[in-house]
Amino acid sequence: MIALDIQELSKSFDSVEGRIPVLDSVSLQLQPGQSMALTGESGSGKSTLLHLAAGLEDPDAGQISIAGEALTGLGDTGRAALRRAHIGLIFQQFNLIPSLTVAANLAFQARLAGRHDPARIQTLAERLGLGELLARYPEQLSGGQQQRVAIGRCLAARPALVLADEPTGNLDEATGDSVLDLMLELTEADGVALLLVTHSPRLAARCAARVHLRAGRIGAVP
Repeated sequence: MIALDIQELSKSFDSVEGRIPVLDSVSLQLQPGQSMALTGESGSGKSTLLHLAAGLEDPDAGQISIAGEALTGLGDTGRAALRRAHIGLIFQQFNLIPSLTVAANLAFQARLAGRHDPARIQTLAERLGLGELLARYPEQLSGGQQQRVAIGRCLAARPALVLADEPTGNLDEATGDSVLDLMLELTEADGVALLLVTHSPRLAARCAARVHLRAGRIGAVP
């Protein structure tokens, strides 16, 4: 089953100058366990494509399916349910809950999805180097440790698809490389598809596939 299937996706936004096209007939597919980097200049439509795939915005035209379930055409409630069941989101901002411990943050998304598994949380914590930090709070962690918690929180819910928007953008290069290594290793091992938005050709080259957006359309990789 295809983890992410996007067909002929288009999106425009209103401006004082009229409708501005951002995506124009974009199609791509991701298989379970496959990683794909989405690159392009600022304004090329990368984040818009990610938001559409997450069901955070509606396309003007085209179809999106996640793990065989149609996302396009669902209302807010349906999109939220599909997102909860099948999609994990990771951003530059770690978005951890400051009042919760590392252990509780790791379990948060899995609880929402009805898939809380203490054994899996413990395994993820160990693999992410967080085993000794479970009783700490986010403010007591480094940036790299916080991003590891965000990755673990996402994967604890067993999503079919992870959408990551510049997830290492707030980290130094060495820490960012380490975090990306873990993300690629864990998603591949768990059969989770990963769509990674990045401006870095160096990081993009680490993924199994790469798609380059240019003026809202898929173009040749530079």
